[in-house]
Amino acid sequence: QVQLVESGGGLVQAGGSLRLSCAASGSIFSTNIMGWYRQAPGKQRELVATITSGGTTNYADSVKGRFTISRDNAKIAVYLQMDSLKPEDTAVYYCRCISRGDYWGKGTLVTVSS
Repeated sequence: QVQLVESGGGLVQAGGSLRLSCAASGSIFSTNIMGWYRQAPGKQRELVATITSGGTTNYADSVKGRFTISRDNAKIAVYLQMDSLKPEDTAVYYCRCISRGDYWGKGTLVTVSS
């Protein structure tokens, strides 16, 4: 079983920055994909960014140039640096790990005020 715990959410003004962290534990295969997704009120969950164990990244068009995903394979952790935040970035952000299974964290709330 794999457990994912997110942290770093909070309230920030538009134009500000936040850094989300996700710590993974359990049986994780060395080849995996980790990522961040978000779900705004009344909307479907959507991809924000993913990163493979080899370091290949993928971003949603809406966050390109503002968000940066990174990972620490030794700690089995993934991070999301969010800069130039906009009110439309307000959502619950979820960590996901695909590794012989599909695992999700419980989410952390990010609120961006205008």
